[in-house]
Amino acid sequence: MRCARHAAAVVLAALTGIAPAQAQATLACGRFTPDVLVAPEPREAASPVKRFQEIDAAVKTQPYDALFLGDSLTERWDPTLWRENLARRGVLNAGVNGDRTEHLIWRLDHGNLAGPPPRVAIVLIGTNDLAAGRDAADAAEGVRAVLTRLLDRWPHTRILLLGLWPRGATPADRLRQKVGQVNDRIQHCGDNESVYYADIGGVLLDYRGELSRAIAPDLLHPIAAGYARLTPVLDRLLDPLLRMPPR
Repeated sequence: MRCARHAAAVVLAALTGIAPAQAQATLACGRFTPDVLVAPEPREAASPVKRFQEIDAAVKTQPYDALFLGDSLTERWDPTLWRENLARRGVLNAGVNGDRTEHLIWRLDHGNLAGPPPRVAIVLIGTNDLAAGRDAADAAEGVRAVLTRLLDRWPHTRILLLGLWPRGATPADRLRQKVGQVNDRIQHCGDNESVYYADIGGVLLDYRGELSRAIAPDLLHPIAAGYARLTPVLDRLLDPLLRMPPR
């Protein structure tokens, strides 16, 4: 009887497009908060809608080995460094300026995963959750929800989860401290099998732990000099993952 019920659930899922309840990915990290997350929702402004459509088309038409999912920090990667390093490694830029975790989850559910499964998915998301006033636990839970969506959809894809990058001038900055609190949580989602966690944002800081406006004029978004520090670190993390046989 149990097998029959399971088979019926699978058939129903195939007919309706709704996954059976037991198809949830298991992560190394448990829930970070009992709070109910903001429901996935689309962006309505013209620019993010256009960007979503561009990514939707690209995953269906362009070859790629890795998909870099994120917000403006991904979308605005220095184009020369992207072309010479990440594009050469087969990475497709799937960042959307201003996205929070619920926006990324909506994109994952509505076309941005419609292409072939990549060997690696890179995830950098959550800083806009903090900017919107959410606490660290809720922002971390949003990141965890993104990971679950990806593993449910692409169980054989490895995920490179990047810690949130530092923001604010000094370690005492309120948002900088919240970034650290998020990273303290999401690092536990890494198991070095399906999810690989790395915190590379420290290369943007000086020896005092300060973020200079010469690196990030708004104390968040790096300019080319900042991406020049980040890119080789990301290359070294990505290369061995791309060389691994499929899971």
